Amino acid sequence: MILLSEPTPEADWRFFMKHLTLSDRIRIEALLEERKSFSQIAAELGRSTTTISREVRRHRSVVHHYSTEMARKRSECEHFGACTVKGLCGRTQCEALCSKCRSKRCALSCKSFAPKICALLKKPPYVCNKCPKLRSCSHDFFFYRAKYADDAYHEVKSSSRSGINQSPESLEQLDKLISPLLKQGQPLSHIYLSHQAEIGCSQRTLYNYIDQNLFSAINLDLPRKVRYKPRQKRRGDREIPGYRKGRAYADFELCLAQHPDFSVVEMDVVEGAGGKGGKVFLTLLFRSCLLMLVFLIPADRREYVREVFDFLYDGLGAASYGRLFPVILTDNGSAFKDPSVFERENENGESTHVYYCDPMASWQKGRLEKNHEFLRYILPKGSHFSGLTQEDATRVANHINSTARASLNGHTPFELAQLLLDRKLIELCSLAGIPADQVALKPSLLK
Repeated sequence: MILLSEPTPEADWRFFMKHLTLSDRIRIEALLEERKSFSQIAAELGRSTTTISREVRRHRSVVHHYSTEMARKRSECEHFGACTVKGLCGRTQCEALCSKCRSKRCALSCKSFAPKICALLKKPPYVCNKCPKLRSCSHDFFFYRAKYADDAYHEVKSSSRSGINQSPESLEQLDKLISPLLKQGQPLSHIYLSHQAEIGCSQRTLYNYIDQNLFSAINLDLPRKVRYKPRQKRRGDREIPGYRKGRAYADFELCLAQHPDFSVVEMDVVEGAGGKGGKVFLTLLFRSCLLMLVFLIPADRREYVREVFDFLYDGLGAASYGRLFPVILTDNGSAFKDPSVFERENENGESTHVYYCDPMASWQKGRLEKNHEFLRYILPKGSHFSGLTQEDATRVANHINSTARASLNGHTPFELAQLLLDRKLIELCSLAGIPADQVALKPSLLK
């Protein structure tokens, strides 16, 4: 009989743990800094040597020695020190060695290029932590950092649980088994308990598959789902399915990278004491000049926002609307979830693009949020908007737009708007400059 050796008392609880913790990884990093071997680290943590080796190799991070990929490749060529190749640049009069040439094209065109790998990285500990040759090394560095390793581990752990962990063939087999029985009137719990060995996933997963329309059976075939009505939403606006698809903040950044000349308009709603059900301000801010438009609407509802943009589109015309509003950035408020309200075509058939900030990330439209501070000087939180008119909203906008900004080199948004924006917009929204000494950002402005 072979007897298994028991772990040491101080490490016996770790011996049975499946996953490394952040504390374990911090200890691994510290022991690597002490140049301990994998077997010594494993004994210290009560883990197997294979576990430590796999952890270090899997979660090591790279630090590039050179700023450009070309310079890195050139320096890491196996033949760099003894290279005698000439003329890769195509210049017949060039007598210099390609390895010495400032054009650095040898890495891209030399057939003899072979990357040089540090010999110390081919054997344990596979990282450069406390390597004695670190200062004189010309290669990329590989380090084991506990925080990076723990973050990478949790990212993999999380992503591995998302999506559909089934092949098309196995999904088809599940469908053939479950859907006829559901349509027969059997509860899903009954089907799962009766065929658990054949199913191979949890009951919760089956519900998810049905929700995602992966089976021929649908939610109407589930009696308990039909019997209980979903709770009514407090708001009257219907959700537009998939409104963020292709319009997330990452898509916004990609759009600006491709079209850096596009003007961006940030949009938001400012509530009064009556909340979203009472009168609110719809605010629009042009990033190029910080000009803010303020519209008073009866409530934070989609139909009222649409009326404002109908007013702008009809008053400006398709051409001017397209030039002024090529890109709109807003949050995920229910009144903004219908892209068709904003995405209108100009005379060339090109459409305005609307994008949505990430949830709980108001800083992504920080210029408008900062501009709301001026508005709150005039109408502090808790103020009622019920007695206000659009003339009041325009007056507020004119005084805010006539406030000089250090970020605009002492100019006002209205002054820059006259240079950068279409004159039609200024006339349509009744915008006007206020003399510097007459600007008032106090509640007394509306009294």
